[in-house]
Amino acid sequence: MTTAWLVLAVGDEDRQHGGNDGYDDDPSQHYSWDDTVPNHARIAVGDVIALWDKKQLLGLGVISGIETGSEIKTLYFCPECKKADFKRRKRLKPTWRCNKCPAMFEEPGSKQKRVVTYRSRHGEAWMDGRGLLTGRQLRALCDSPDSQLSMRPARWEKLRDALLALDGVDFSDLDLDDDENEGDCGNPAGGRERRKIAGGHRISEVRARVGQKPFRQQLLDDYGQVCAFTGPAPAGALQAAHLYSYADEEEHHEWGGLLLRNDVHSLFDRGQIGVNPGTGCIEVDDELLGYPAYAELHGRAPWSACAPNTRSGSLLTGASTGPRA
Repeated sequence: MTTAWLVLAVGDEDRQHGGNDGYDDDPSQHYSWDDTVPNHARIAVGDVIALWDKKQLLGLGVISGIETGSEIKTLYFCPECKKADFKRRKRLKPTWRCNKCPAMFEEPGSKQKRVVTYRSRHGEAWMDGRGLLTGRQLRALCDSPDSQLSMRPARWEKLRDALLALDGVDFSDLDLDDDENEGDCGNPAGGRERRKIAGGHRISEVRARVGQKPFRQQLLDDYGQVCAFTGPAPAGALQAAHLYSYADEEEHHEWGGLLLRNDVHSLFDRGQIGVNPGTGCIEVDDELLGYPAYAELHGRAPWSACAPNTRSGSLLTGASTGPRA
């Protein structure tokens, strides 16, 4: 059974707990903690780590390694009761209020202590899940829903089922070796009873792009039934890709699109295929070079030329972010 952890990752501006100076977290790559944190030694390689910011899920990954070290750390405490359980008051003075005693103070006490440090590596198997689940939903998935700990054991099967109930959620990035997610090549059930997949429909509110259909039609009129990277393709296999963040601008610019085959569009959005603005040639991520259909595109000129005022920076990484209408 896969073990899951809900861990808190907040920026300095959102931190309320004053017991330390925080950690250098990069949610999609690594998470840091030390031996002053409850549950610090229980997280292990192979566990699922789900990061949140108290308001929503940020994403989840599978831990591929844990680096340990040692450093001198400054710890802060209430000057009255000497406990580290105190929080910032955003608008009122004194700035800090202790949760263990009635003390309020402007400057906490401090001391230095050598701690064992830990840093997880989970970027190799990471799924961006920002906003898919709310803070309230995530708390309910923990072993102790009312816990205030920054590292909380959670029920992987409940977290998995909550995400599978959402439309369009793909666990392929996680590469989870989970008994209930993988079968045996010779026996699809892997010798076990297969999990029943829920069916039916549900009503959900979606944010649709206005003008996406005429924008695509305009590209078909301009370029014909041609994928900009791979060449001629049926119209039904072509999607309109924006060369800038439509989510930010919410406009369809005349110069701002190309037709891409469905699979190429997905890779373009993930930054795994694009055009180098310096050479004008297609560049393919190293991860794709093992697939001949994509490897042969590397170094080629695109089939469709971009408009002269296309923003070159968007071509290299892909910028058509957000759900497609």
